[in-house]
Amino acid sequence: MGEIRKLHTPLSDEIVRSLRAGDELTISGAVFTARDMAHRRLCQLLDAGEPLPVDLQGQVIYFVGPSPAPAGRVIGAAGPTTSSRMDAFSPKLIAAGLKGMIGKGYRDDRLRQALQQYVAVHFATIGGAGALLSEHIVAAEIVAYEDLQTEAIRRLQLKDFPVIVAYDCYGDSVYESE
Repeated sequence: MGEIRKLHTPLSDEIVRSLRAGDELTISGAVFTARDMAHRRLCQLLDAGEPLPVDLQGQVIYFVGPSPAPAGRVIGAAGPTTSSRMDAFSPKLIAAGLKGMIGKGYRDDRLRQALQQYVAVHFATIGGAGALLSEHIVAAEIVAYEDLQTEAIRRLQLKDFPVIVAYDCYGDSVYESE
């Protein structure tokens, strides 16, 4: 097991190029949350040439729909959503400046090509451990699409959030052995 590297958002091309599939990291700083419906709306705005409600330049999106916050907490359980559900939308968001995503599971070839073309990365985190992961979220606020409730876009402040590089910008993946 290698050294765990600490990243802070936003991400630059230089940082993304330094990451390799299998790298163990922690992420601190601001990230956005978004799932299927929010992704669809963001892409519709891009298609219409309209501004997005959040600036994606250098940002990371965590595929999560957190549960309500219990008393004394900033957020409830916050485990990752299956990443492939965003495959139809992610390449367009990457082209618009998104540098990273956090989820679980496999991604399709279109996504992998976008990571290489636009220098972006996909991180994986622990599925089934939403309560544990929420301990690494120190602040949360809804910033867009409040009508989507749990799937609204939130800005989270992370502190040492554990991830691995699942897909890097060189076409490599932890899901394949060569």
